[in-house]
Amino acid sequence: MFVLGTRLQVPCLRPCSTQPSHALSVRSPHAPGPSSRHLDRFASASRRVVPRRSSRQRRPQQTLALFTGIVQGQGEVVRVHQQQDFRSIDIQFPSSSMAGIQIGASVAINGTCLTVTAIDGDRLSFDIIVETLRATNLGALDLGSRVNFERSARVGDEIGGHNVSGHVCATASVSAIEDSENNRRITFKVPQQYMKYILPKGFIAVDGISLTVGEVGDDWFTVYLIPETLRVTTLGVRAVGDAVNLEVEAQTQAIVDTVENVVARYMSQMQLSAA
Repeated sequence: MFVLGTRLQVPCLRPCSTQPSHALSVRSPHAPGPSSRHLDRFASASRRVVPRRSSRQRRPQQTLALFTGIVQGQGEVVRVHQQQDFRSIDIQFPSSSMAGIQIGASVAINGTCLTVTAIDGDRLSFDIIVETLRATNLGALDLGSRVNFERSARVGDEIGGHNVSGHVCATASVSAIEDSENNRRITFKVPQQYMKYILPKGFIAVDGISLTVGEVGDDWFTVYLIPETLRVTTLGVRAVGDAVNLEVEAQTQAIVDTVENVVARYMSQMQLSAA
């Protein structure tokens, strides 16, 4: 219902991001008509042509590889080839995990995001640059090595662990392994500068596996593993002294760094005020 002399808004069916909405005016017959100046302005505006964006001009969607920390299985290194500036490896995967795989896809290998460069049946190739070889445990891979893998998450996938980027922060070493009746307790020794991001009951990714932190010390933390995790992942065969990849939880790192920066600025301002 509307009152004569008022304007009824009728939305345009085109997306609002590409074309402005229009309105249908319903005017009372007793309302004054538009002046010639208004008619000239309307005629001038109607001659303007608004170019429509071609579908070829649309910006490509940017994608960000994201993982969940739920390892999908293990692969086996079947080829290692050293190039001048990088190392190329081939990994054999279970055939059930290869559906829809394409060159350029992202796969987390021991928690490290790598790009598929070639496909040969159930065998995928990856190129690993020198910095990645140095900063992760991928530099120690040899023929027959077993690795954890997870393909990148898709929209709608369940986040069964926590958001993992595949950007390894550091490596840690297994310092102790203790078995009990129903689980295994593993202690990892960590570079001390990363311990501020590792909190009891917090998230941590170890070789790409989303785990809950148990106890925490000055330069170590523990995790408790159920039999299923030991069966599916390489943690079932890890020994004391082995190196593992670590990725701290991103939100925890952001909060800790932000608080440190704010406190540092505040203390600096207090010192300047006191001087």
